[in-house]
Amino acid sequence: MAAEQSGKPEPAKLGLREKKKQKTRMTLQHQAMRLFREQGYHATTIEQIAEASEISPSTFFRYFATKEALVLEDEYDPILVKVFREQLVGLNPIQAMRATIREIFSSLREEERAALHDRMTLSISVPELRAASLIQMNESLQLIADLVAERLNRPRDDFEVFTFAGSVFGVVMAGQLYCLNHPEADFFTTIDRMLGHLEGGLPLMGQLE
Repeated sequence: MAAEQSGKPEPAKLGLREKKKQKTRMTLQHQAMRLFREQGYHATTIEQIAEASEISPSTFFRYFATKEALVLEDEYDPILVKVFREQLVGLNPIQAMRATIREIFSSLREEERAALHDRMTLSISVPELRAASLIQMNESLQLIADLVAERLNRPRDDFEVFTFAGSVFGVVMAGQLYCLNHPEADFFTTIDRMLGHLEGGLPLMGQLE
């Protein structure tokens, strides 16, 4: 298995056109996050982001439909799908998901981790971004359900598969909020710990006096 041998997910090969498009998207997100930090999300306009990225406002919309999309969209879903599918058959769904998260985390450069943390923090601290992220909930939950159903050879609308997918998605949401309240916490490590807690049956004891 290639991912196991290298310890790092291999990105799909892109043509020159797609590489240029991906580079422009990354530039737009980088400049947007810089401006959001410097002058605030609401004070930053699409025109300012486009100018900082050296493109026209009309060209901006070829890459992102809205300003919110700059924060909420990324390139990680295809990577997650690929790495999850490559996990050992003997792993149960939670173990496979934890292994996937660890593998993706280990592949990220420090600046990529920092950018992901900044976007995640912004997405749950700005009300309209938080609302927009909830719209993506169904798609994200269905993605997890599809991967698990495929792995277990069960229907994608299976009741237990959906219950599991909802639990994992709840962990991700809880991890985001936890990291917002604990800025020192690493998002990937937090998610892994929470999935471990889920795998262990969610033991929850009262605090001893």
